[in-house]
Amino acid sequence: MASIKEVADIAGVAVGTVSRVINNHPSVKQETREKVLAAIKEINYVPNEVARNFKMQKSMMIALLLPTIRHPFFSELTYYIEDELDHHDYKLILCNSKGKPEKELYYFDILNQNKVAGIIAITYNDIEHSVVKDIPLVSIDRHFKDEISCVTSDNYNGGRIALQELQKAGVRHPAYLGYIATSIQGEVDLRKVGFMDAAKELGLPQADYEIPDLDEDLLNPHLDQILTAAQYKEVDGVFVNGDMLAARYIKRAREHGIQVPEDVKVVGYDGIQKDDLFYPFLSTIVQPVEEMARTAVRLLIQKVEGVELHKDLYRLPVTFRQGGTT
Repeated sequence: MASIKEVADIAGVAVGTVSRVINNHPSVKQETREKVLAAIKEINYVPNEVARNFKMQKSMMIALLLPTIRHPFFSELTYYIEDELDHHDYKLILCNSKGKPEKELYYFDILNQNKVAGIIAITYNDIEHSVVKDIPLVSIDRHFKDEISCVTSDNYNGGRIALQELQKAGVRHPAYLGYIATSIQGEVDLRKVGFMDAAKELGLPQADYEIPDLDEDLLNPHLDQILTAAQYKEVDGVFVNGDMLAARYIKRAREHGIQVPEDVKVVGYDGIQKDDLFYPFLSTIVQPVEEMARTAVRLLIQKVEGVELHKDLYRLPVTFRQGGTT
């Protein structure tokens, strides 16, 4: 790996001069600047961002803490967060916690030590007491407390829309399917609340099925138990709290001889399916993922710059996308 000393040797200047060029110091002559930049390009030198941050007492790095990069929704969110940060000349540090609270706490400790400019966090664990108070933070889908801004989709209204669309499709015995909620209530839990409230208002029965958040092989027995339950035979429409779980449910239902949408209508939540190359094209509540990502970045940068925000919760509207499952 190239070093700053090698750059200095090739350009015929002192190491300090190279540092001033990297930090865009106005005292460097244009001729000298061009020689240093040419040397940097020649050996493909990449400055040590962490060392620069420490020396300048100003970080241009933002950390993104999320449960898993493997989930399509989080992958797309990360893409837009990085893109928006790049527009503002910030770098992204990705912290993939696998949803483990101990790993999230470890990351918070490391980020505090390295003095990142700010943190965007997606966590569903009870770690509020460990949130770093002197580093600006914006949360997605989780409202910690008033001084921490939260960006989320309108989950409650999304649940209501899901019920209304199922009812329009002729469903008379709707059911909710989601993962067992943690002890920490987040914005995501409002999807179920909105769905149940809308069903009650329309005088429809309210069936509720919740299962552990497991890998597919371990999840199947729980789905089998639901699909074969006596009371489930009346269910003709399901709102599934997440598109990935909806896809798993549809696959397992068909293995039990239950056809979608002929026997049961299905509405998901997220909008991760972008085209109809995959079958079936899922009817779903679409989150404004790009707007959520860019909003989170812009709010965080305002916090980093010392701007006082006038509200702490930013709920962005969702839309319904018709597919082949309703």
